[in-house]
Amino acid sequence: MTDFDQKCINTIRMLAVDAVQKANSGHPGLPMGGAPMAYVLWTRFLKHNPADPKWIDRDRFVLSAGHGSMLLYALLYLTGYDLPLDEIKRFRQWESRTPGHPEHGPTPGVETTTGPLGQGFANGVGMAIAERFLAATFNTAESAVMDHYTYAIVSDGDLMEGVAAEAASLAGHLKLGKLIYLYDDNLISLDGSTEMAFTEDVAGRFAAYGWQVLRVEDGNDLDAIESAIKEAQADAERPSLIMVRTVIGYGSPNKAGTAAAHGAALGPDEVTATKDNLGWPQEPAFLVPDDVLAHFREAVERGKAAQASWQAVVDAWAAANPDRAATWQQTVSGELPAGWDADLPVFPTEKPVATRNASSKVINALAAHLPGLIGGAADLDSSTKTYINSDEDFQAGQYHNRNLRFGVREHAMGGIVNGMSAHGGVIPYSATFAVFSDYMRPSIRLAALSEFRPIFVFTHDSIGLGEDGPTHQPIEQIMSLRLIPHLDVIRPADANETAAAWRCAIRNTDHPTVLMFTRQNIPVLDPSLGMAEGVDRGAYVLADGPGGKADVILIGTGSEVHIALDAQKLLAEKGVTARVVSMPSWERFARQPQSYRDSVLPPAITARVAVEAGVTLGWQKWVGDRGVVVGVDRFGASAPYKEIYQHFGLTPERVADEALALLERA
Repeated sequence: MTDFDQKCINTIRMLAVDAVQKANSGHPGLPMGGAPMAYVLWTRFLKHNPADPKWIDRDRFVLSAGHGSMLLYALLYLTGYDLPLDEIKRFRQWESRTPGHPEHGPTPGVETTTGPLGQGFANGVGMAIAERFLAATFNTAESAVMDHYTYAIVSDGDLMEGVAAEAASLAGHLKLGKLIYLYDDNLISLDGSTEMAFTEDVAGRFAAYGWQVLRVEDGNDLDAIESAIKEAQADAERPSLIMVRTVIGYGSPNKAGTAAAHGAALGPDEVTATKDNLGWPQEPAFLVPDDVLAHFREAVERGKAAQASWQAVVDAWAAANPDRAATWQQTVSGELPAGWDADLPVFPTEKPVATRNASSKVINALAAHLPGLIGGAADLDSSTKTYINSDEDFQAGQYHNRNLRFGVREHAMGGIVNGMSAHGGVIPYSATFAVFSDYMRPSIRLAALSEFRPIFVFTHDSIGLGEDGPTHQPIEQIMSLRLIPHLDVIRPADANETAAAWRCAIRNTDHPTVLMFTRQNIPVLDPSLGMAEGVDRGAYVLADGPGGKADVILIGTGSEVHIALDAQKLLAEKGVTARVVSMPSWERFARQPQSYRDSVLPPAITARVAVEAGVTLGWQKWVGDRGVVVGVDRFGASAPYKEIYQHFGLTPERVADEALALLERA
């Protein structure tokens, strides 16, 4: 290591130390120990353009160990991204662009939101999948318009999390050779030595997954780090884990190598001692020597040149392949082509259809027009009905196909489709049973926080799945997903609402969508009833009394809308007029103007009954203080689904009786 290299690395370290100290909050240990490997990666390997952070063929870098966020912020500032030094000085402060953990959106150059350990690891696998798919789809023998690596820095904590194990297993199976992770192997976690709980053979585990495992015994040996990255790049058949033995808090005389350097500011005295130990000036804080900044900022011109060279390749390729180029432009831009939804099926009313089966027809209609639509299920494709029939499976060496086999790995599946969305150029979806959304919840939450656009398909959406019983029957899941901000949950009432729900999901370009589908067959509603607009607006009047007048409003979602419709008929026999409202999406309805909401749920009609095969908590938002909710506030049961509905009181008779009781109390 030259003296100048050391100066550059210490600049990264001290920016982190000073920022954490000023905030009196943060994690200085990882940036101090991991600065050398980050320096080598960012100055000798990473293909990126700070002037265009969204360049589609840039290398992706994920700081999976998001608690060490100041390492990433320092690199972004130093290499010339739109992240001024003043933002470094505002680390962890209100509305700063340097939040405590990296967040996709506010900070240019941050590829994905990390902090919950293991998530970034899975995101990187998704990015590598997207890169391989786009490369296989658009590259020719003469020209590579998609050809980049996905790098990450991962920690002991990342590798302890189950989501990382799931994702690593799939990455090895798929032979994602352009995936390279640097493991900050410092033997320390927040509570102390990793010896307390993490003594496994990490190298052996990853080798068993099908990864190339490399070692760098001294995390300050820049040449060894460089050689390891080159060796990782040379293996096209295996993802690589480079185990770099580092010292957490390197340079701190009293805290280096201990948990004391992990998650708290060093303190004024230790900051002074650390600067003395590293030969760094005490003042000013946030010092960036001019020659160091000039060296890092070479990334700007280097990045512009790399992108210009790539653009020349693209231009020549486009001239030789105009049809493919037009598809490329549409796909990577995220724009929807004209007529993309023209062939969505319209379902006749003669025969009941499970919405999962209707969804299958919709997916295949969409796939014909959206070449970037790609996804799959957690070993449940035969049940979730999410296979694209025109394609085969996405497998090693068959990266052009659009059917992903995630295996029984729901947590990783969620993180992977987030990474695919973060990469861009694809519209990813995943699928499993609704009850297993619990395994995916951290990933769904981060998708919403990050404003990614994956589509999470959940079938078997209620006790209507029947005999599999309470372990597989979601009760609280639908409502709990509605609690996540910036997430659309859509539970369509029939096959035609299902087509409309998919249309909404595809159009959602700045937030994720959950689609909830039935296992059981349910009646198909008359397609002339305005499903497309109604689902788009979240709720609509499905059936009304004469002249639009009603004594009571019945509100339903999913399969229970049909219970409300039957209850309307029972009430009519008793001289009571009921309005039936289908409310497939609370979130979309809540975004409508008050005037529209009042037209669907007139404030003057306070007699309201909601019916849904799930917990009743929360429905008061729409039925009001006087309203009644017919639902399920206990776990399910194993029996044919019609019997379960009967025993649980999810019947037209119960809904009608509740409505009559409301009117009697008025």
